[in-house]
Amino acid sequence: MLSSTCRRVFMFNRLSAALTLLPRRLLLVSSPRTLTGACRLLGRMNPAVVRCLPGEPKLTISLSLDGSHKHMMRDQDEPLGKALARISHGLNKSKGKAKKSKKKKGETPGEAPVLTAVKLYYNGEEVSDMSLNSEAWRDGAVLQVGDVEYSVRRNTPTLTNAELPASLLAEFPVCPNLEIEFGNLEDCEFTWYRENAPNTSTEAAVEVEGQDSEWTQVGCGRVHVPSVQDIGYRLKLRCTPKDGGRSGLPKELLSTAIEAGPGVCTFDNRHAYTLKEAEWPSVRVVSYNILADTYAQTELSKTVLYPYCAPYALQLDYRQNLIKKELAGYNADIICLQEVDKALDAFGLDGVFRTKDRQHEGLATFYRRSGPPAPGLKKMPSEFFSVSLKLLSSHNISLSEALTSDPIHSALLENLSASTALKKNILKRSTVLQVSVLEDVSKPGRKVCVANTHLYWLPKGGSIRLVQMGVALQHLNHVINEVAPGAPLIFCGDFNSHPDSGVFQLLSEALVPLQHADWSSLGPEESCSMELLSALPPLLSAYGQPAYTNYVGGFHGCLDYIFIQPDSMQVEQVIPLPSHQEVTTYEALPSVAHPSDHIALICDLRWNP
Repeated sequence: MLSSTCRRVFMFNRLSAALTLLPRRLLLVSSPRTLTGACRLLGRMNPAVVRCLPGEPKLTISLSLDGSHKHMMRDQDEPLGKALARISHGLNKSKGKAKKSKKKKGETPGEAPVLTAVKLYYNGEEVSDMSLNSEAWRDGAVLQVGDVEYSVRRNTPTLTNAELPASLLAEFPVCPNLEIEFGNLEDCEFTWYRENAPNTSTEAAVEVEGQDSEWTQVGCGRVHVPSVQDIGYRLKLRCTPKDGGRSGLPKELLSTAIEAGPGVCTFDNRHAYTLKEAEWPSVRVVSYNILADTYAQTELSKTVLYPYCAPYALQLDYRQNLIKKELAGYNADIICLQEVDKALDAFGLDGVFRTKDRQHEGLATFYRRSGPPAPGLKKMPSEFFSVSLKLLSSHNISLSEALTSDPIHSALLENLSASTALKKNILKRSTVLQVSVLEDVSKPGRKVCVANTHLYWLPKGGSIRLVQMGVALQHLNHVINEVAPGAPLIFCGDFNSHPDSGVFQLLSEALVPLQHADWSSLGPEESCSMELLSALPPLLSAYGQPAYTNYVGGFHGCLDYIFIQPDSMQVEQVIPLPSHQEVTTYEALPSVAHPSDHIALICDLRWNP
């Protein structure tokens, strides 16, 4: 028999259908209690979450049954009756175990458990046991298990992964790592709490909404910046996944105790130059090799490359604290990152990510989207506004693959064929080029081409880098001519090339002669002599030729660049690099005060309207 709650929900659904036929003026005098009562009843039911996707053979049903969480997987084309029988069987099985436990303890067991009735209702009507699971488990249905009722939520927004960083520092932004299904992270609700007294327990406290005296709400939004007063306390984050007006089941995350930060960081003084966003029509550009975790955690890195760096400061969670604060403080419009393991997506920026072939790190390009300022950043005065960008298209390539497959590189490939050994070596490389065509939201048609790459690393690999850059420039010229004629180019990256290299000469002079030393950098067996012409006019290094952008024990040099086309962009401001004293405070980079072995390049470029 249909329960009293289900009957009321059924009557509510019928009433709602009838009310839609009445004139609006009559509805205005109706009691809101009548219209919302059944909704409150549904809201108070325990949820039965169903995940069912077309094309998948199984669906899953998740619910709390007799005090324990059940997660069942059933065939989509199975009759509903079998799934309901399985729920009933599982409940009676747990009751049977409870009976045996009582018997072992010497207690008198009760009567044999009666088979629990399990029914599914939709719009007040019982769903036939012969209905297929894929059709029966509809959003808004009511599952009745004995006297307990569940509100069926089908394909509800769900957090499939949710975790806080292992390391939290005072005055550094905290952002959870989240993955969502059937929802949108931008729609989700976030509420942050701080415990009222320091607690060393690692177990999450049980929160009863409106009755929890152990936690105090301290913020909302995906990003939270704990204060110095929070040191020694834990944070709790309540995340509610959403998709527009639809909400899923919230998750609570408990942090470790907040620790003191490292003090003055290498980027703190640089932030004084970037307190405000660049004013339109200018754009602020950042290029930064942030040191991939896959490289920072090797035994070679810990014992040979960075032995001076405290081991905890090489941990990803610790370094990401610094990276996020550093990038947020630059108030950038375009950020090109190299050696990225995970994309950063919570600072008012959208982005695209491209991994290298056969590797676990790659490139990321972020751009400021339209909307409010990024969390934690100051709002611009009303008389100013910064650029808002949208992605029109991406044209990413693997440089070695493009060399052999794209006919625009046929001349270069033919010249390279004279050195079989060098050609073979080049084709082994997994280097990629990321190309993004962006458009100014406030002025449609105003486009810019942003390129990002990380060239081959081997110090003696100058000839390989020359060919890679030749392919990159040819591809960029093709993209601009075909997709965004007249658009200026911003070319960022870790080029692993000194200012006296062939790569720098190719970019700045548009030609590398056949006698350049880099053509024989790998020795006589892989030497190659060719005159290499750039497909683009000479470009300008926005930072010029700094003494170094990479500083590690035993090596320092300029490897990173932001190149622009001087006829369509001008350098307005170059943010000074950290002083040598700041860089060497802890001997070299990375350190407890700097997250990478490279230094970020930041400049404001006037982009002609």
